[in-house]
Parts: sequence; C-alpha cells; structure tokens
Amino acid sequence: MSTPNHIPDQSGRTIGREWLIGSLTGAIAIASVVLGRHFRHLETRRADALVAGAAVVLVLSGIYAVRYIARAFGRTIVRSSSLSAGATARLVIDGIGVVALIFGLFGVLGVSLQHLLIGAGVTGVIVGIAAQQSLANVFAAVVLLFARPFVVGERIRIRSGVLGVLDVQVLGAGLTYVTVRTEDGVLKIPNSVMLASGIGRLSDDGTVQH
Repeated sequence: MSTPNHIPDQSGRTIGREWLIGSLTGAIAIASVVLGRHFRHLETRRADALVAGAAVVLVLSGIYAVRYIARAFGRTIVRSSSLSAGATARLVIDGIGVVALIFGLFGVLGVSLQHLLIGAGVTGVIVGIAAQQSLANVFAAVVLLFARPFVVGERIRIRSGVLGVLDVQVLGAGLTYVTVRTEDGVLKIPNSVMLASGIGRLSDDGTVQH
C-alpha cells in the first residue's frame, strides 16, 4: 500500500480527488486569513481568541492544501514526463506553499511584514552568495522541467562549451544533476550546464531530429 509521501498512482481519479481536497482546504486557508485580519481590528474581549482560532484553522488547512496540491501537481507532471520531474515539481510547490502559509500566518497575527521582508532580504542575499551554484542548479531544474528539451530515456546530443559534443542517453533528472549514459560510462551533468547547452533529440540512425 502506498503512503502519502510517494507518487505511485497517477490515475485521473486520484489526481482529481487531490486537486479537489487541495482546492477546498486552500479556500478555507484564504478565508481564515481574511477573517483573521478582520478579527484583529475588532475591539472586543473575544478578538484575541478569534484571531488565535483563525490562525489555527489557517495552519491546519494550509498544511493540507499545500500537501494535496503539491501531490496532485507532481502526479500530473509524472503522467506527462517522469517520476524525477514530478518529484522536482512537488518539491518546488511545497516550498512555495510553505512560504505563502508563513506570510499568511504573520498577516493574521499582525506581524510587521515590512521588517520581515527586510530581514528576509538580507538573509537571502547572504544565503544566495553562499549557495549560488546550488541555487543555479535548482532554478535550472525548474526551467528544464517546464521547457522539456528532453525526457528520461531519450537519446540526445549535447553541444556545450564545457562538455564539447556528447551523444548520450538520459537516465534521470533531479534537482542538481541530469544523469546520462555515455560511451565511457555514466555521467552526472549539473543542471546549469544542461540549461546553457544546445540539446537535440537523436533519431535511431544517430542524426538530430528537426
């Protein structure tokens, strides 16, 4: 039996159910943000309790919304691409959803977003400089996911200033590397290098398809 953390079943019924649950819980989360911000301006003794209740509902519904929408999106990508591409898409949606949930919670609780954004900006610059290459590979993975210059299992020709010209078979694609099989063995190519390369699909006779 599969667990919620895997993407083994790509049936239309499963994906439709997950989109439905994610949409409903997402709507509840949005309503919690709106009501929580409204309750915060009420001048009653119950205002704090109402705000706290809205925050709890937001967290619970937001977690379910992010989980189910990410799973549905990942399964949808898997049906049209590969398991690794679906896992990458799910990870990206999870990250975006968590950030949105945090900002929504701060909005309900009345935390100053201006100071938060300033602090996040400074932290982001420091982290970005320290992890520039890793982040470049992650962003390249997202671009490759949607541009789809190749799919897992295909034979492709890579023209790169770093690699030269290589005819390879794509074995897998992740957040940092694309794994290919060359005449000399298995090679892991950084996503940023793949994104900057010319890529063409090879036909059975070894020529590039147009």
